[in-house]
Amino acid sequence: MNYFKALFTIVKKDVLMEMRTKEVVNASLVFAILLVIVFSFIMEPGSEVEKKIAGGIFWMAVTFSGILGLNKTMMSELEGGNFEALMLAPVDKSAIFFGKVISNMLVLILLEIILIPLFLIFYSINIVSHPLMIAVLFLATYGYALVGTLFSMISVRTNSREIMLPLLLLPIMIPILIAAILSTNIFISGSDIIYSYNWIKLTAVFDIIFTAVIFGIFSAIIEE
Repeated sequence: MNYFKALFTIVKKDVLMEMRTKEVVNASLVFAILLVIVFSFIMEPGSEVEKKIAGGIFWMAVTFSGILGLNKTMMSELEGGNFEALMLAPVDKSAIFFGKVISNMLVLILLEIILIPLFLIFYSINIVSHPLMIAVLFLATYGYALVGTLFSMISVRTNSREIMLPLLLLPIMIPILIAAILSTNIFISGSDIIYSYNWIKLTAVFDIIFTAVIFGIFSAIIEE
């Protein structure tokens, strides 16, 4: 089985499984929606403060609901015995990993697609107020899925997996979260988009470096 066929097979398996159970999407979505609604009642509608922290609320909802989804995804793999079977499959282990990354990224993208109109309803704020925001969403979501998938695979085999994943993931995610939040706030506030370029570049560099490193050492990490 060639590399990309193995990768596509993993993505297809995960998508079909999620379409059947809807376990990960439902859990992540409910948490994210509740968080967005609760914060909408704390602040005065249309206030400047609301605009300044809207980006933070959006990415906080994505981040914490994503952690919940990552835990559930890997737990279902572990409990069903699928995880060990995948690791024993005669294919490049990185193909399995990046297949899982794409699957998790699709779930996060679906979550973001649902959250964007919610911000229009509850905050009167258009998250995608500039075409470059699509690039920010893509790059930040990929980076999150990339690092999140790696640490969920590592933490799922520990006894304190629910605590271990955020402890491992969040410190590494700080640069990409700061870049995503600040870029989003720049677009929402209508500031000159030139201020977002460095943050977008930082996110892209983060993605490239971690993709290259994980591609090179994933097999060694997972065998340990």
